[in-house]
Amino acid sequence: MSDENENQYVVLARKYRPQNFEDLLGQDALVQTLTNAIKNNRLHHAYILTGIRGVGKTTTARLIARALNCTGLDGKGGPTIHPCGVCENCQAIAAGRHIDVMELDAASRTGVDDIRELLDGVRYKPTNARYKIYIIDEVHMLSKGAFNALLKTLEEPPAHVKFIFATTEIRKVPVTVLSRCQRFDLQRLSIDTLLTLFHKIVAAEKLEADEEALKIVARAADGSARDGLSLLDQAIVLGDGKIKTSTVSEMIGLADRAQTLDLFEQIAQGNMPAALNNVKEQYKNGAQPLVILQDLIDVTHLLARAKIVPETVNSDIMSESEKELCKKLSVAVSIASVSRLWQIFLKGLQELNAAPQPVDALEMILIRAAYASTLPTPKEILEDVKKNSSVDVSKTIIRPSVPQPAPQPVSKPVEQPVMQPQKEIRESSENVSGKGFEKPEEFVTYLEEHKKPLLLYAFKNDISIEQFQNGYIKFVLSEKASPDFEKNLKDALFEATGVAWVLESREGELGRTIADQENEVIEQNKRNIMEDPLVKTILNTFKGARIDTAVRKPEVLEEEKEPDLYEEVIPVYEEE
Repeated sequence: MSDENENQYVVLARKYRPQNFEDLLGQDALVQTLTNAIKNNRLHHAYILTGIRGVGKTTTARLIARALNCTGLDGKGGPTIHPCGVCENCQAIAAGRHIDVMELDAASRTGVDDIRELLDGVRYKPTNARYKIYIIDEVHMLSKGAFNALLKTLEEPPAHVKFIFATTEIRKVPVTVLSRCQRFDLQRLSIDTLLTLFHKIVAAEKLEADEEALKIVARAADGSARDGLSLLDQAIVLGDGKIKTSTVSEMIGLADRAQTLDLFEQIAQGNMPAALNNVKEQYKNGAQPLVILQDLIDVTHLLARAKIVPETVNSDIMSESEKELCKKLSVAVSIASVSRLWQIFLKGLQELNAAPQPVDALEMILIRAAYASTLPTPKEILEDVKKNSSVDVSKTIIRPSVPQPAPQPVSKPVEQPVMQPQKEIRESSENVSGKGFEKPEEFVTYLEEHKKPLLLYAFKNDISIEQFQNGYIKFVLSEKASPDFEKNLKDALFEATGVAWVLESREGELGRTIADQENEVIEQNKRNIMEDPLVKTILNTFKGARIDTAVRKPEVLEEEKEPDLYEEVIPVYEEE
């Protein structure tokens, strides 16, 4: 039986499982924290490890157990970040047979009875080790009752007990448990880190491997060491001991990378016949439409990074063909086009998953992307119109119209309503000196800033002001105005200035309201824009276009600075 076990093949993920913290890749923060904790004798009683599958949660838990229970070569050592791997405790923990290190799979033992059974031994001291350690894998699978049964012991465990939890679903763990644990988030392994691991294993196994094949496996692993090693195992068997790029691509169902790069270039150049032939050829060779589209998204991202950060092209992660493509297209393709392709490809993922024939959906997505990639941006369109027109752009600056104050009507000698003596009006005006409003527009601004929409609307639409001065307003009141309008207006004015204003109102036909003035300014600005020579040229060039402009309050322009009309006015092209 022993000979049989010795001849049994051990998969790479188990054979090359880290045996010490130096072999634990990509988890520098965790190693540093534990190192400082052991050095300063500040060991926590409970740890929770979280991360995606295959980044080393269970392995790290066992390493922590070894670090805490290692006795060294002489049997007298204490907790250490460098377990010897030779002492009885280290060997027993590594083999998974240590009596004081108990592992529980919460996915298969989720009930409260399982936890009670586990905790029955907490009060007893360890038999051989320094600490009694409980490792619970996939802890989020425990039932609510099991978590509750664990809480009290987890909060105040005996000094000789340590808990180590591992989970891929940290959000499903109750906050009452999280608050009692020291949390470590194990990071995804980068492609560089995975490649380092693969090179080490390939050298140790004395295998032949294409560099591009290892990169494909590293990308497909998606940050998981176990996934990467499982794929590597499969590639070794499929290639009869040789890891070849063609074998790995076929195994994973990937499109040929060189063909994908050619496809992206054809799309970026709008060469649709060549792109369709490319897709047809790849599909015939076994490439999945979804994988082709995902590869195009990846290439789009690489190109965007190359345009923004040119140093990216020198990265060792990128193949020579990828570097050549990025150098070639980063000059020819604008960032706006790259962004447009990104949006189209991402939207295409949803369409591809819902389509009855994925390859047909892929072709339609690529047709859309190819034609969109060659479309000019609005800025390029405007520059082209400027270039091809005889308009002198320097003379096409439009200054916004400024609202004119309502004309003060000349009052006829009629009987004046006795509202308040003029002396009292003057006193009110003097009392609010420095705090009042000299113009209606100032009061409108106050209402906008203090968020009084109902009064603001009524003030602009339901009255026409005949006289406005600090402390006194004379106006015509609309029949549609609210009965409480004058009271609300007085209250707002008093709140703003601290004194009571005099309001003199009369009913009648409204004259020019503040809303009318604002609308006149808007319409005048629109007419000015329509008369601009360049805008006329644009409208004549693009039949059916209209002007969509957000009219804002005119601001005082510096005399030496001309306003940039073409940042304010954007033509919107519509088919009628």
